[in-house]
Amino acid sequence: MKKMTISIVAIIMTVCCVALLCLQVAYVDTLVSIRKEYFYEGARRSLNQVAHKLELEEVRRYLTEDNSNYIKKGSFVAGNPAVVRSYTTSTRKGGVVSTITVNAAIPASLAMDEELLFRDMSRLLTLEEAQRLQHDVLKMRAKYQRDVLDEVVFYMLDNAGGKPLESRIGDFAAVEKSLQSELSDNGVDMPFTLRILDYDGRDTVYASPGADAIACGKVLRQPLFENATPGRSAMLEMCFPQQALNKFIFGSVKFMLPSLVFVFVMLVTFVFTLYMAVRHKRMSDMKNDFINNMTHEFKTPISTISLASQMIQDSSIVKTPEMMERLSGVIASETKRLQFQVDKVLQMSLFDSKNAAALKMKELDANELISGIVNTFMVKVNNIGGTITTSLEADDSFVCVDEMHFTNVVFNLMDNAVKYRRADAPLALEITTRSSGGKFVLTIKDNGIGVKREHLKRIFDRFFRVTTGNVHDVKGFGLGLAYVKQIVVAHKGSIRAESEPGVGTTFVIVLPLK
Repeated sequence: MKKMTISIVAIIMTVCCVALLCLQVAYVDTLVSIRKEYFYEGARRSLNQVAHKLELEEVRRYLTEDNSNYIKKGSFVAGNPAVVRSYTTSTRKGGVVSTITVNAAIPASLAMDEELLFRDMSRLLTLEEAQRLQHDVLKMRAKYQRDVLDEVVFYMLDNAGGKPLESRIGDFAAVEKSLQSELSDNGVDMPFTLRILDYDGRDTVYASPGADAIACGKVLRQPLFENATPGRSAMLEMCFPQQALNKFIFGSVKFMLPSLVFVFVMLVTFVFTLYMAVRHKRMSDMKNDFINNMTHEFKTPISTISLASQMIQDSSIVKTPEMMERLSGVIASETKRLQFQVDKVLQMSLFDSKNAAALKMKELDANELISGIVNTFMVKVNNIGGTITTSLEADDSFVCVDEMHFTNVVFNLMDNAVKYRRADAPLALEITTRSSGGKFVLTIKDNGIGVKREHLKRIFDRFFRVTTGNVHDVKGFGLGLAYVKQIVVAHKGSIRAESEPGVGTTFVIVLPLK
C-alpha cells in the first residue's frame, strides 16, 4: 500500500471516528443539561407550592378561628354599623303593574347615598329602571363586604407577622412530608433535607434529622410569608446530597456510556492499527534499503576476490612474484572488508535475541579505555586531515562494562563523525568525560553536517539512515546507532543526541559507576 493511500484512509477514518465521538459527547451533554433544568424547575416549583400552601393554610385558619372575635372587636363594625333597608316600588308595563322589593345592607357611611339612589320612589318606575336600581344596590353591598374582608386580611397579616414561626406553621414534619409529595409529583423523587430559617435568616427554627451530616450538592431557597410585614418573611431551605444529585442528573445518560466506551475503544484500536501499519511500512522500506545496500556492499568485494582467484587459476597468465603478491594483497584486503561487513550484519542478531544482554561485564577504567580507542582511531582521523581533542576529567571513571561492546560503541560514534563530516571544513572531534551525580558521562562532539530535528528522534531505529532526497550520501546498513543504543541500554545507561544542521552533532552517554 502506498503512503498516499494510507494517509487518505487514515484521515477519513480519523475524521469519522472523532466526529462520531464528538456527536455522542454533545448528545450526552445535552441530556445532562436537560436533566439539570428539569431538576431545578421541579424543585423550585415544589418549594413555591409548599410555601403557597402554608400561606393559604394560615389565612384559612385565621378566618375560621379568629374572624369572629375580630368582627366583634373590629373598628369597622363598631364605627360604621351596617344599615339594612327595604324598598318597594311598582312598575307599569303594558298596562300590567308589578311590585319589586329591594333589601340592601349598606354601611351607615353610605346611607347618605340612600336618597340619591331611591329618590322619586313615589313615581312608577319602568322595569329597566328598577333592574338598574337593584344592580346598583347589589354593587354597594358587594363593596361593603369586600371592604370588610380586606380589613380582616390586613389585620391578620399585620398581627401574624409578630407571631413565632412555630405557631404560624404548626407541624414542621408535615411541611417536610408535603414537600416530599410535591417533589414526587413534579418528577424529582430524590432524598433531601429541609431547614426553616427564622425572620432574619440566620437561626434555624427546624432542620431535618441528620441534616448537618449531609454534604449538600445544591441548596435552593424559597421565601415564606412574603406578604407579611416587611422584613418579617421566613425562609425555606432545601438541600440535596451531592451523590443523590449526581445519580438523578447522570442516571438518565448511563445507557450512553457503553456506546461512548465502544467508540473510544474503536478509535484507540484504529489509531494503534494505523500506527502499526505506518511502522510496518517504514520498516519494510528500511529493510528494502538495507537489502539493497547489503547487496551492493557484498557484491563489490566478492567480485574482486572472484576476479583475483580467476587470474591465479588462469594458466595462460604468467604468475610473477610481484603479480602474486598484488593479487594476494587484493584478496586479503577484500576479504577483510567483507568480514567487516559481515560483522556489521551480525550485530543485528542482538536486537532479536533474548540473550542480547548476556554481556561479559568487568570493572574497567573508562578514561583509560577511551584513551586507547582514541589513540587507535587517531590514524584514521589524521589521514583525512582532521583532529581529535580529549578532556578526560572524570574523577571517578571506574565502570562495569563489556570491553568489546563498549569499544565498539565509542568506535561507531567516532566513525559516524568521519562518515558525516562536512566537505567545507576539516573534522574536529571532541571527546570529554566527567562525573556527575554518581554517574559517568561521556560526550562525543563533532562539527559535521548535523541532523535535522525531524530525523533526530529516529536515528537510533534499526535500518534508519538519513537521506538526501532518495539518495543516501553514505553507504551503510543503518545498524550502527541502533547497536550503540542497544549496548548502552544493556549497560543500564542512557544515550541522547543533540544536533543542528551545518553545525554538528553531540552524543552524550551516561553510565552508572561501579
